[in-house]
Formats: sequence, C-alpha cells, structure tokens
Amino acid sequence: MVHFKNRYMVMVVFMDASRGEVDPVILTQFNITKVIRDSIQVNFGECGLAASLGSLQVKYVNPLTKLCVIRMSREDHQKVWAAITLVRSIGKIPVSFNLLDVSGTIRACKKAALECEEVKFEQYKLSAGDHITTEIIESVKSCLDKLRGLDS
Repeated sequence: MVHFKNRYMVMVVFMDASRGEVDPVILTQFNITKVIRDSIQVNFGECGLAASLGSLQVKYVNPLTKLCVIRMSREDHQKVWAAITLVRSIGKIPVSFNLLDVSGTIRACKKAALECEEVKFEQYKLSAGDHITTEIIESVKSCLDKLRGLDS
C-alpha cells in the first residue's frame, strides 16, 4: 500500500480593508477554500480543479492574526501555490497571500505556525495596549489550542 503524500503551506493573508467594502470580510475556512478553488478553475481550468480538489483542504484559519494552514497533494502543490498567488480579493476586499512555510508533515507545519502565531499575538498585544479584552485573549488561546490539536 502506498502512502498518500501531502504538502502543507502556512500562509498569512494581508487584507486592505481601507480599499474595499465598508463591511470587512471575516476570514473563514469556507471563504479561503472558495477563493482558492475559483482561482484554480480560472487559471488551470476544470481539469486542473478536478485534479487538485481531492486533497485541497484549509486545515486552520485564525481570523485575528490572519494565519492559515492549507493542505494539498504533493503533485499539485505548485499549481495550488500559483493559484493562491493569483488571488486578488475575498469578496470585495483586496487581499494578498504571503507564504511562510511549506512542509511535508503536519508536525513541522504546526511548529512553524505556532511560532508565527505567538509572535503575531505579542505584536497585537503591544499595538492594542490597554484596549485588549479578555474575550480577545480567550479567542486567541482557543485558536492556539485548535492549532496544537491539529493532526492529519
């Protein structure tokens, strides 16, 4: 029996809400999956979409720090990466994806994502100062727990 090989990408979504709608889009697994699928279909056609849909999955999204983990097959990871690079908006909000790490195992991906999340949350706490609420802290802790519990 042959083991199915995956690639995991840790990405940050940069949103420019000042140039988009008044009501900003909240990042969800559904939103990110939809724009990736649409981009694959536009740039690689129906056949490219069908080939990559078997393993394409957004495993983790943090709407506060805008970090996401995406799984795809090893054969299609360059096609999916190219399609993600060509995404220009989610809804009517201009966005840009920045790749932080590509790995072949979920364990290495979790490690890179946790390091980035902790740094981004510390930066967020410094910029928010006294305006940070316990609800935000609890939300971030639940996201970190979800990331720690991530498995294949």
